[in-house]
Order: sequence, then C-alpha cells, then structure tokens
Amino acid sequence: MNTIDRIPLYQKIQDYIREQIDSKGLKAGDRIPTEKELMELFNVSKITVVNALSGLANEKIINRVPGRGSFVSGREPESQQSSAVPFAERLGSKVQTRIIGLVMPSIYDYFTIRLIEGVQKALGEKGYRSMILLSGGEIEKEKEAIKTLKEIGAEGLLIFPVDEEQYNEEILSMKFAGFPFVLIDRYLPGVETNYIAADGRKGASLAVDYLWELGHREIAICSDSPLQTVTVQERIEGYMSALKDKGALINPAHIITDFRVESLKDAEAHPLYRYVRNKMATAYISLNGKLAVQIYQMARQAGLAIPDDLSIVSFDDPTSIVEEFSIFTHVKQFEIEMGYRAAGMLLETIQGGDGKSGKYAKTLIDPELVVRQTTGSLRK
Repeated sequence: MNTIDRIPLYQKIQDYIREQIDSKGLKAGDRIPTEKELMELFNVSKITVVNALSGLANEKIINRVPGRGSFVSGREPESQQSSAVPFAERLGSKVQTRIIGLVMPSIYDYFTIRLIEGVQKALGEKGYRSMILLSGGEIEKEKEAIKTLKEIGAEGLLIFPVDEEQYNEEILSMKFAGFPFVLIDRYLPGVETNYIAADGRKGASLAVDYLWELGHREIAICSDSPLQTVTVQERIEGYMSALKDKGALINPAHIITDFRVESLKDAEAHPLYRYVRNKMATAYISLNGKLAVQIYQMARQAGLAIPDDLSIVSFDDPTSIVEEFSIFTHVKQFEIEMGYRAAGMLLETIQGGDGKSGKYAKTLIDPELVVRQTTGSLRK
C-alpha cells in the first residue's frame, strides 16, 4: 500500500490548507474554502471536514465564525511580535502615515457631525489626521471604503457599520488579520471586536419611565430601519423591559418597525400617519432624529398639537447642534464623547500593538434624557 494512502483524510485536508497558506495562496484574514467545497474536493463526509477544521482552529491556524465560515488566522509566534512597535511598522512599512480612516453611512445629521467632532479632537491631540469615506448605507460600498483606506496606508479604521443582517467580510478579515479598528454605535453579534456605543436599552428605559410619569400608558416605539438590527433590538428590549417593570402589558401594535417614510407629500396614505391621526398612541419614542421630525410633521398635518395631543421622545437630537436651541425631548448619547473615546481606543491599539492580542474593549456610554418642548402630561 502506498504510504500516502495511509494519511488520514482529515489530515489531507489540513495539509492542503497549510500548503495554501504557505504558498501565499491564502493570507491572514482570507476565507478558506467552505465545508461544502472541501467535501466535494476530497470526496469526504462533513464530519471529516469538521474534524480537520477543528484541528486547525485548535492550532490557531484558522479562526471559525459560526454561520460565516473559517478564516486564516493572523496570529504570529510570540517571538516575532513586539508590543512596542506599531502595527504598520510590524508589517514592514518604514513610514507611518498617521492617517486614520473613518467609514460612515452619511454625514447628514447632527449625530454624525458631533461624532466626527469628537474623533477629530482626539486625533488632533495625538498628531493624527482622518480621511472620511461614506458608505451610503450600502454594505458593498462599505467594503470598498475599507479596502481603499487600507490601500492608502491608514494605520487603523473607525467604522460606523451599515445596518445589515449579513456581516461585512472585510471587517471579519481585519479582525483575523489583526488590523486595528473600532466599531462605533453598532457591533457584530457573536464576533468579538473593539466597539463603543451608547447603552440603547437604558436609553429606551429612560424614555419610557419619563413618559409614564407624565401619565402616558399608550406608548409606541418606532424604527424606520428595514432590518431588525442589533441597535434596534436592544432599544426595543429596553422599552419592553421598562413596561414590564411597571406591570404593563406589551401591545405589539405599539412596536412599529419595518417601514420607510420617503416623503411627506403623500403622508395621508402612509400607515404611520393614520396611526398618529387616530391617536392610537399618546406618546412616541423614535429611534432616530429624522423619524422624530417626520412624526412631528405628521401630527401637525393631522391637526394635533405637540405636546398637548401627542408627546415625542427622540433618540438623537434632530433639531440643533447647539443644545440650548433644541425643541425635542431626546435621549442624549454623548456623540462627541463617543467619537473622542473611539479614536482614543483605536490609537491605544495602534501604539500598543494590540491588534492581534485577542483582547477587546467594549464600552457602553450611559445616556441621559434631555427634556424639552415635545413632551407633556397626558391630557384627560
């Protein structure tokens, strides 16, 4: 019998993947062939492939993400690492660009404007500058932005991820390659990364508690996100928990999601307008500033007075970058502080060489409720 025939099938798979990595066919952060592809390539069962991949994962050669696939690990032997050397220099770069990439869906609201202000302040204090690319809320454009910023020599990235059910593979690739990045406002469920956000559960709870004190019992929560993202889910969980603590029943009709308000020109035909006009709820918690303004305008269009007939609490302040001139009661998320701390977290990772350490900082900022003119006591 030929010696090669005695090699266990799972080991043949492992040798194949090692060979791909050694020959530079696969690099750190690259996705390896799927379980199905390996089954077909080697004509073996799924359990054989799983055993092979489990062995490689135990050896730290690959990283496995449930439901997403397996990726080449970026971990180097300890002897080759130096915590004092920045990531870019460990890669062989002789010149530090001192550029930090910032990937945002847009910069058309006060939330992101204030967020960027905090980022710029932190980077400026350390002699870094930023380059901002917009994803437009599209995951493919987000991938392109990440690739572009890395190609021009950004030493690290700050990413406000797109609302998507599927993960951005470029983010997963950076994680496994050890490239420094910090996620802002959103995170990837089941994937350990550096991230910073306001505590959405607490924010929603603060809004419910205040409206309850004002006498409101029919409190709706609204999100125009087309997907049940982590951010939306956490805020709805906070809303439901706060109502349960008061012994209130949860009315599913008051959890209004999965819709868009494209224009108020035809507002009367929109289901949300009819909901507002018919006073199905006496108070609304909007999960973003733009939607809060739209609810406000719908109420006025329906002949309702704010806050006499309807109260509105907004996540994010939609009306003014100067706090004193705001008219909306809102959940303040300290965007400037969030941006400042996110940038500081990233720079510490870069300077400390912790991109591959496997240690991740998860920071939740306590929000505050700022009471303004869009909320009032329930009229009898």
